Amino acid sequence: MPATLPPGRELAGPRLRMLPLSEADLPEVGALLADPEVYASGYVMHRRPASAADGVVLARERFLAGQRELDGRGSGRLAYAIRLADDGPLGPRGELVGTSSLLEPHVTNESIHVGSTLYGRRWWGTQVNPEAKLLLLAHCFEDCGYGRVKIQTDALNTRSQAAIAKLGAVREGLLRRDMRREDGTFRDTVVFSVLAGEWPAVKAGLEARAR
Repeated sequence: MPATLPPGRELAGPRLRMLPLSEADLPEVGALLADPEVYASGYVMHRRPASAADGVVLARERFLAGQRELDGRGSGRLAYAIRLADDGPLGPRGELVGTSSLLEPHVTNESIHVGSTLYGRRWWGTQVNPEAKLLLLAHCFEDCGYGRVKIQTDALNTRSQAAIAKLGAVREGLLRRDMRREDGTFRDTVVFSVLAGEWPAVKAGLEARAR
């Protein structure tokens, strides 16, 4: 099937519901950004918020900017709010656990980027990341017809690199001096990807981890 733009519909699994991020979600996202532990392993593209209000500003800048401006030629962002689908050990129904985005879809090249992912530390190492990635990758490959999904992170972000590798994504290499951070330094970017032919094996692994 030819690749198509993600429609921005709800993605739902046993534990999670993902809906396009809205202004109403930003205070909760801002609270996650305020946790110093988020920055301990190299999450350093931007400043830490100085207040609750600044957290909302930062969340808007980092995650909501460009929402629904997907052009199919390699630009735009569709950010999701990730919430718990029901009461359980992970927390109460409706609690926001993080955000992740679909970015830079190129329908001719059948490529898209899953990124700008942030979770509260309460949910690190739980089923949240495997299930969220399962929902997003299945949407990209099975619903929207993409052949390649890129996942990347800062070379300083060792926790993120380990999490991406654990998904079963293939490390492609390092883009040196790739992006300017907010403080003026430049980040080296570690690039991973999953191809359509690799998706069945990656999917099986994610399903096992998300149980």
